[in-house]
Amino acid sequence: MNRLMTIAGAACVALTTGSVAFAQAPAAPAAPPAQPSAGGTPDKMPFDIPYGMPIDVEHAKQLVAAAEGEAKKRGWKMNIAVVDNNGDLIAFERMDGAQVASVTISQGKARTAARFRRESRLFYNAYETGHPYVSTLDPGLVASPGGFPLVEGGKMIGAIGCSGGTGDQDAATCKAGADLVK
Repeated sequence: MNRLMTIAGAACVALTTGSVAFAQAPAAPAAPPAQPSAGGTPDKMPFDIPYGMPIDVEHAKQLVAAAEGEAKKRGWKMNIAVVDNNGDLIAFERMDGAQVASVTISQGKARTAARFRRESRLFYNAYETGHPYVSTLDPGLVASPGGFPLVEGGKMIGAIGCSGGTGDQDAATCKAGADLVK
C-alpha cells in the first residue's frame, strides 16, 4: 500500500509540474501581417505621356499671364511658375503682395507635375489616404494641389505650378494657364 501511495504521489507531482510548464509555454507566433495591395498590375503604364519639345519662353509667358488674369479676377495673390519637362524654370511671376514662402512652393509644384507627368494633387491625395511612402520618391516633391503637366499634341512640354492661396485656389489659378495648352 505504501508503494501505491508513493506512485500516486509521484504521478500527482508529475502532472502538476507538467501542467505548470505547459501553461508557461510561449504561444505560437502570430502569422505575419498581409502585405498591402499595390493596386494590382495594370496592362498599361499609368501617366506614360511621351516627352515633346519643351515649352518655349513666349508660350510660358502666355500661360503665366492667363493664370495671373484668373488670380486677379478672383482677388488672389499668387506665385506662378512654368517649367520644362525636367522641372527647370522657364517663366515665373510673383504677383504684388503674394506670400514669399510660396515662391519655392509654386516652383516645386510645377517641378513635381513635370517630373512625374501628373497633377501634383495626386500626391496630396496619396498622403491623405494614408500612403506616406510618397515622401520617399523625391526630396523636392510637393504633394499639394496646384501643379499641372502641360501636354500639347499628346506630348509633355512642361508644367505650371501656382501657390499663394489654398490648394484649391492654387489649382484653379493654374488650370486657367494649363487650359491654354491643347
